Amino acid sequence: MTAILDAADCANSPPGSSGEPITIERQGSFFVGGRQVTAAGTFDPDALPYPSGAGQTFWIDQMYVQYQIPLNARKLPLVLVHGAGGTGRVWESTPDGREGFQTIFLRRGFPVYIVDLPRGGRSGFPSFTGSMGKLDDKQQVVPGTTFTPGREHAWNRWRLGPKYPEVFPVQAFPMNAVDQFLQHVRPLVSDDPQVISGALVALLEKIGPAVLVTHSASGQYGWLAGARSPNVKGIVSYEPGFVFPQGEVPPPIPLYQETQDAGAPIAQQEFAKLATVPIEVVYGDNIPKQPISDLLADGRRAQVITAPMFIDALNRRGGQASLLLLPDAGLSGNSHFMFSDLNNLQVADLLSAFLARFGLDAR
Repeated sequence: MTAILDAADCANSPPGSSGEPITIERQGSFFVGGRQVTAAGTFDPDALPYPSGAGQTFWIDQMYVQYQIPLNARKLPLVLVHGAGGTGRVWESTPDGREGFQTIFLRRGFPVYIVDLPRGGRSGFPSFTGSMGKLDDKQQVVPGTTFTPGREHAWNRWRLGPKYPEVFPVQAFPMNAVDQFLQHVRPLVSDDPQVISGALVALLEKIGPAVLVTHSASGQYGWLAGARSPNVKGIVSYEPGFVFPQGEVPPPIPLYQETQDAGAPIAQQEFAKLATVPIEVVYGDNIPKQPISDLLADGRRAQVITAPMFIDALNRRGGQASLLLLPDAGLSGNSHFMFSDLNNLQVADLLSAFLARFGLDAR
């Protein structure tokens, strides 16, 4: 029998956690980063077929940012960064309508910035007039193909169940809202770690010191930003991949039939800079502990194996990095989207504890 956790059973409610009005001092949105590209030819407003892209100039690779700053805010904002195939919406209300991390941490006094990563969502797709990603006859700005996780892929990879349509015996994801959740998924268009981490660095140059909260594929972008910006004061990453100093990347991790790279190499001096930032890596529940014949799920097991290697590499350089497995903290059934799960208030409490431990929650 499947035990779907009940939100009322999971939620602990510290003062100000829900129900009370929030006073917002400032809010808004803006774009950072990006570059302009111009198509060959001369713009002709009378050209047929209409519209023509010839001679036109377009912005690409910019990043959309929305923010809210509560009254009497804490000094360091949280920058919430979504993973592959998603948008910043995942940090807003949960699929079943409860408060997400955006509102939870506004209530706790943090300025909250939510981004849509470059090349997707409100940041815009790098496509123009005609075929996907093709600026003109000689300039294919990004490959003309996309990938979107479908229901079956998402089910396995994001741990809604062991395989579609089964559900794990203990599942904290709000399964009554799966369709609402899947409707947020957007196509992947050639995500570029350098472009995305560069946009995060540009954001921090604009707003100043902050704590990055990353998820899944954006973990790599957060590590790069932390290695390259003095304004990154802490990083909490939910189920990320990893980076390692050049020459020290561990061997690929064996899967059921293949192998998975342990991480991407970065310069030794960049990794040393990353080691100066307090870091917590967090994984949820229902992750295989032994190889299984499901590459989507087995790849997550490989990440859990790699995580201590990453933590050790940082701490050998004087870092303050730690690994948090939610089952070890008494939380059961958490999916890949633990910040949307029925016990997301308890997951948020663990993030608050990290921030307090390193003095990142001062007013």
